[in-house]
Amino acid sequence: MSPVLVLDASGCSMLAPLQTGAARFSSYLLSRARKVLGSHLFSPCGVPEFCSISTRKLAAHGFGASMAAMVSFPPQRYHYFLVLDFEATCDKPQIHPQEIIEFPILKLNGRTMEIESTFHMYVQPVVHPQLTPFCTELTGIIQAMVDGQPSLQQVLERVDEWMAKEGLLDPNVKSIFVTCGDWDLKVMTQNVREALQLCWLFSLPPPALVSSSIAIVNFWLPGQCQYLGLPVADYFKQWINLKKAYSFAMGCWPKNGLLDMNKGLSLQHIGRPHSGIGQSLHKFPWQLDDCKNIANIMKTLAYRGFIFKQTSKPF
Repeated sequence: MSPVLVLDASGCSMLAPLQTGAARFSSYLLSRARKVLGSHLFSPCGVPEFCSISTRKLAAHGFGASMAAMVSFPPQRYHYFLVLDFEATCDKPQIHPQEIIEFPILKLNGRTMEIESTFHMYVQPVVHPQLTPFCTELTGIIQAMVDGQPSLQQVLERVDEWMAKEGLLDPNVKSIFVTCGDWDLKVMTQNVREALQLCWLFSLPPPALVSSSIAIVNFWLPGQCQYLGLPVADYFKQWINLKKAYSFAMGCWPKNGLLDMNKGLSLQHIGRPHSGIGQSLHKFPWQLDDCKNIANIMKTLAYRGFIFKQTSKPF
C-alpha cells in the first residue's frame, strides 16, 4: 500500500491509501498527478516541506476538491443518507403541541458523501397558526413564509413523491434518515402516548412528567402525525442520530450539538444555528444550513474511516 498526497475539499493536504482494485482514483487523474509530482508521488510524505510543495503543485494544476471527491471512502451500509432537520413552532414557556413549519431533506450519496438532491417545503401550522416572536428569532422563519403553505399531510405526500422520483422507494436501494438528535423522528413510549392523548382530549397542557423517569417532550413527526391522525411512512421509522454516531467515532458526547461537532472536527459552522434552511429574514435563495452542517460532519467522519449504522431502535 502506497500513500498518495491529495487535497481535501478545504485545500488541506492529506494522505489517501492507494489500494489495488479498491481506490476511487481514475487512471486519468492518477496519470495527471504523476506528471505533476513526478517521482515524488509515491515518496514518503511525512516531511512538511515536501507536503507543502506537493500541495502547491497539485493546486496549481487544477487539483483540489475534484481529487478529494475521488478519495476511497470505506464502504458504507447505505446507498443514500437522507439528512433531515425540522424547524417547529416554539415559545417560552414552550407551547404544546409543537408543529413542524419547515421540512428540509438532503440526499447524500453514500459512496461519495456528496449532496445529490434536496427537498424543501414550509408547512402551515394549524394548532398555533401564528408564529411567536421567539420562534421567528430562533429560526429566522417569518409569518409570511408559512401563511398559505401546504398542511403537514400535503407535505408528507410531496415527500413520498420526491422519494419515488429519486429512486429511494426501490427495495434494492438502501437509504436511511439522519438527524441531529432523536426528537425529529422518535416514537413516544406507550405511557407517554397515553398521557398526551388525555391532555389533547381535554385540551390540557401536558404535565412535566408522566412517570418518575419519563419526561414529556415533543416528538415532532410521530407526535404531530398522531395528533392529526396521519400515518407515519415506514421510511421514517429508522434513522441515524448524528450525535450518537459522532460520540462513537470521537469518544465524547456533543452537548451543544452541531456547534460542538464542528468544533471537534475543526470545521467552520455553515450559516446560522437553528435554521433548517438557514435563511435570514430578507435573503433568498434558500440554504439548508443545518442540513449542510450535518452532511459536512458526516463527510468528515467518513474521511476518517467511520461506518455509519442505524442508531434508532426498531418499532
